[in-house]
Amino acid sequence: MQLKKRFVLSLFLVIGFLAASCEKEKPVTDKVDFEELPLDASGVWNGSDGSGGFTSGNLFFPNNFNADFQAWSGFSYTNHMDTITGDYTNQFSSIAGSGADGSSKYGVYYYMGVPDTIKFNVPAKVTGVALCNTTYAFKAMKYGSLFNKKFGGDSGNDPDWFKITLTAINQQGTDVGYVDVYLADFRFDDSKKDYIANAWTSIDLSAFGFIKALKIEMSSSDTGDWGINTPAYFCIDNIISVLEKTVE
Repeated sequence: MQLKKRFVLSLFLVIGFLAASCEKEKPVTDKVDFEELPLDASGVWNGSDGSGGFTSGNLFFPNNFNADFQAWSGFSYTNHMDTITGDYTNQFSSIAGSGADGSSKYGVYYYMGVPDTIKFNVPAKVTGVALCNTTYAFKAMKYGSLFNKKFGGDSGNDPDWFKITLTAINQQGTDVGYVDVYLADFRFDDSKKDYIANAWTSIDLSAFGFIKALKIEMSSSDTGDWGINTPAYFCIDNIISVLEKTVE
């Protein structure tokens, strides 16, 4: 009888230890949705404070602001929702009219020909990142302007494209792979498949494993002597990742 009691007690201790171990190994997730970031009445943060970037969740987003020209590149964030105005005065609106899943805030990236890098405070495996065209870029590709061509050309058959390249960088600073995300693609044999994205799309980067940074580049078929003619903007939201640490 005494032996049975000791066995039961030992079994409870083992179960308790396993439960504690499982709790300790519970993965920590992070979701960057920009909702906690402050905005003034303009509804835009573009780096004019000279801080060089901002942090949301586990991520740091770089920003480059030129006070002499009041110009910015890299990352900003916004709550603008103008889906009508298709020119430079509307740099901070998604063509979807909101953030991902109808949220009120989201990030906007502007590429000036030099890659920018998002950095993770704690290495993370990214299971989702939502991307979308800005209204400005969408309208420019759809209708053309004095500065860029209408995608597809007059015939509609020009093999135009506009894409983001995301390069994953590990903790040793080594590129471990990349993915191209097309925000517009007119290269299909069947022109009915041609598209300019007008909604949020989420992609999974978990195949790259735990990474320390994401390098951001943009390119377009419509490129001239001074670089990309297509307005080189995109919107970003809902960056979901699993961190390389456990709950203590």
